[in-house]
Amino acid sequence: MIRYKLKDIQSLPDQRGIDIQYVGVKNVEVPLIIQRKDSTDQVVSAKATMSVALPKEHRGTHMSRFIEILGEWGQKNLLGVDIEGCLEAISTRLEARSARLKFKFKYFIEKTAPVSGLKSPMGYDCSFEGILVNGKYSFVLGVEVPVTTLCPCSKEISDYGAHNQRTLVKLNVSYDAEKMVWIEDLIGLIEKCGSSPIFPLLKREDEKYVTELAYNNPKFVEDILREVISRVRNIDELTWFEVDCEAFESIHTHSAWAYHQENK
Repeated sequence: MIRYKLKDIQSLPDQRGIDIQYVGVKNVEVPLIIQRKDSTDQVVSAKATMSVALPKEHRGTHMSRFIEILGEWGQKNLLGVDIEGCLEAISTRLEARSARLKFKFKYFIEKTAPVSGLKSPMGYDCSFEGILVNGKYSFVLGVEVPVTTLCPCSKEISDYGAHNQRTLVKLNVSYDAEKMVWIEDLIGLIEKCGSSPIFPLLKREDEKYVTELAYNNPKFVEDILREVISRVRNIDELTWFEVDCEAFESIHTHSAWAYHQENK
């Protein structure tokens, strides 16, 4: 077989003098193995985003190498566990001073209806993100949790009823690699801060319960944010966190929104 040496255009120098902070591949579908709090594993379908910093001297990066490295890590059955090791491989193979790897996935938890006791799985959007800059590694765990909120002002001024809405709380946290923070704990923490948690399956007696629970527990978006912050501050393992709270208003075309981040 005759082999031809193909010209590597992307490795040619670039004259425009512009560093690119991150360049790579996005929405790469992979299976991800996640350890649950009960010591079992859950296999989820994840979408990976992988990127590196590209110095101004280089025209392009080697996109195929991202997929190669991800495939190699998947064969080790460590995907989603040793993100730091995967990032080190990316940084070495692509000769980059910084690299990022983020997995987005749906994580399922069995929910029990409050009165009927019926059980059904509920999916939550979650993410794992690793960042490696000049050999320094950091990790961010993200969860997105929907809750019900009922407007305190609407309840106060109305003769009967009050408008309510679904509110999405996004929590991202960072902590030392040798410690552990569980997805289940973060989700449970957030659900306690709403007017009522949300369930995938409700019978009539359950619907009555959550409707009355929300009515007796009205919350502004600011209330939700402050309650989440207060609880998260008590998690000793964390070094940094951010909270994003958006209420999809039922009587307006806009959303009510609040945000906060801090180092611990």
